[in-house]
Amino acid sequence: MLKQLVPAIAQVHELTGRTLRQLTVLDGSQYTVVPGSRTSLKTLSTVVEAACLAALDLAEAVSDNPLEAAGFSGEPSLDDATRQAREAKIRAGLADILADAVHQLDVCATGCHYTVSGIIRDLTRYPQHMPPLPQLTSGQYTALEKIAQGDARLWRSLRGDRETVRAGDGSTIPSKPFHLLAKNRLVRVQERDSALGGQDITVTAAGLLVLDTQRLSRTEPATPARPAPSAASTAGRRR
Repeated sequence: MLKQLVPAIAQVHELTGRTLRQLTVLDGSQYTVVPGSRTSLKTLSTVVEAACLAALDLAEAVSDNPLEAAGFSGEPSLDDATRQAREAKIRAGLADILADAVHQLDVCATGCHYTVSGIIRDLTRYPQHMPPLPQLTSGQYTALEKIAQGDARLWRSLRGDRETVRAGDGSTIPSKPFHLLAKNRLVRVQERDSALGGQDITVTAAGLLVLDTQRLSRTEPATPARPAPSAASTAGRRR
């Protein structure tokens, strides 16, 4: 159990630090003058709180987990029946602690969702505060839309000289529009866990804003139909 909890605690602390950095960036940005921005910042601050509580739960599980080690010299050792009774009692408490950690992490995910939705809502209502965003072509928008559907991954060869981007439905996303999305920070590529595994790709808040604001503008007008030739213009044609 200790081996399982240690990486989980480290990951929660890393995510807490990342959330604090984003909160600091928002707090020092021009977004604070947008009406309604206080709610988004407050929501993100609750994500920090919930993440810390999740880390505390996991740390408490480490503390309560019985470790079989030698006691002081002369201290009587526990017999099997006493040890089993102690473990049964602690096991129930650990289940409650870990369940609360899961709940706190669910609160984090919900809070992040509400934060992003709030930022998009506020900037859409007050476009004068909109940050400069790239105007995507139809192909670039389609690539961003596919990534936003979830489960997109980036695969690199072992030598690193070739890469493939696949959407959640298994289709391939062309590299040129993908690199433009990454360059403009509309998508985020997660760090690679191993040399063989792919890297998860997610859409950033800026990418979601582009999807929301350019959804209507990307519709191309239909090509007007040519007028049918008149009888006078076709009368002199030879067959």
